[in-house]
Amino acid sequence: MILDIFFPNRCIHCNRIIDGDLLVCNVCFEQIHFTHFNFFEDNYILEKCKLLFPIENAFALMQFEKENLSRKIIHELKYKNREKAGKILAEWTTERLDLKNEKPDVLVSVPLHPKKLKERGYNQLHLFTETLSKFYEIPFSHDLIKRNHYSKAQALKDRQHRLETQNTFSITENISGKHILLIDDVFTTGNTIASIAWEILKAGDNKVSVLVMAMDE
Repeated sequence: MILDIFFPNRCIHCNRIIDGDLLVCNVCFEQIHFTHFNFFEDNYILEKCKLLFPIENAFALMQFEKENLSRKIIHELKYKNREKAGKILAEWTTERLDLKNEKPDVLVSVPLHPKKLKERGYNQLHLFTETLSKFYEIPFSHDLIKRNHYSKAQALKDRQHRLETQNTFSITENISGKHILLIDDVFTTGNTIASIAWEILKAGDNKVSVLVMAMDE
């Protein structure tokens, strides 16, 4: 309570004082560009993924446009020690994503390399994934996929380096006959997701769907 008085939580966009469990104020919330995609119908991210690997369904929560609020939210989550933002983003997702009776079997988050995990202190996808898992009653795995190489932040790479994903990931256990929902923060070129998807598809008679916090056009 004392910390709340001297260090109140503020909207990350306009700096207005807000409740401690919020990221943005009501006014700024209206500025977030949600996609309104249907998970079970054709949409922009599904069409992008189809060019890279066989996919079942896809959903992106927000648009990741230059200088918009969604970019600031993801930046806070990844680089400003705002791990709890993952829970808020998951709650926004559950309000917009109805999985109906066609639930995937497992939620799988894109892993960080152990060195990057130690540097950051947390994987920005874990709390997001765990919150979705609890809401939809779908098990999750943070360990099914292993990142084999340490690399600098995606945002700092040039386009050529972003395309170099060969042998970046591997499967840590036998898995077959499962529908995997791959979860990532931002969909840019799609090569990270595609690299993991092919490892899962090669492992057995599996299916892959994709869910991302935001997609960059």
